[in-house]
Amino acid sequence: MLAKLRLYSDFVVLKHSLFAIPFAYLGAFLASRGVPELRILFWVGLAFIGARSAAMALNNLVDKEIDAKNPRTANRELPSGKIALREVWGIIIVSYFLLFYSAYKLNPLCLVLSPIIPVTSIIYPYLKRFFPVSHFVLGLNLGYAPVGGWLAVTGVFSYPFGAPESAMLLLLFVVTLWVAGFDMIYSLLDLDFDKKNKLYSIPSVFGVKTALNLSFAAHVLMLALLVGLMFVLKLGVVFKVGLVVIALLILYEHTLVKADNFENIPVAFFMDTWRNVNAAVSLCLLVFTVADVMV
Repeated sequence: MLAKLRLYSDFVVLKHSLFAIPFAYLGAFLASRGVPELRILFWVGLAFIGARSAAMALNNLVDKEIDAKNPRTANRELPSGKIALREVWGIIIVSYFLLFYSAYKLNPLCLVLSPIIPVTSIIYPYLKRFFPVSHFVLGLNLGYAPVGGWLAVTGVFSYPFGAPESAMLLLLFVVTLWVAGFDMIYSLLDLDFDKKNKLYSIPSVFGVKTALNLSFAAHVLMLALLVGLMFVLKLGVVFKVGLVVIALLILYEHTLVKADNFENIPVAFFMDTWRNVNAAVSLCLLVFTVADVMV
């Protein structure tokens, strides 16, 4: 039983949720301007785990044949036969039940908006077959996290947007650009495979140098939006220190990968679990922001 649970955990890469879930809690803390109710934190966490696990399972299901042909991914749980299709569907159903039930327990608005998440999660894996935009849709799928955390606290989606609501949208774009930027770097690992199989990643379509430049531009814009967030919510000196730390981490990430050297991609991305830059970025953003709000 434990072996099966470990297999399912590896299949949806559950350990990476620990480095992505800070964004959901970031939205909740900022909307509360303090510590949210423990009930909200509990259901936000479960909703995020459900949404992300279902999205990972769907992506692996849709890409099963592609992953089987790719030497880098051929040993993954589904193409290697370690996990059966019925088990994958079981994971998807249970994960989406967790998402929808958690949204129901939070408030009516979260429940009404929750179907948006599976729609874009289903669209994402098909995009690379047609257009080089999948990096940004992947980012959008994670960008829902701080919006969900925010709405879990407020329960309202007001228009026209005032300062608090615009902060929620800033967080959406911050996370979208952050993920898109590092996903362009990660996709370099499949550059030759993508070209051979006519898969449309930004590196395979526009080349390595352009991909690295676009990745850097996405992260610079992400930092600019964080500066905007600082002014919109009148965040203080602790957040400013965190912003400097995050900027240095982003800069370090872009020194790791060169156009002719991809060896350090596991450090920049989530593959090296305890020694990676992106985990540090997400945790720093949560810690410094929450500390600033509490101070």
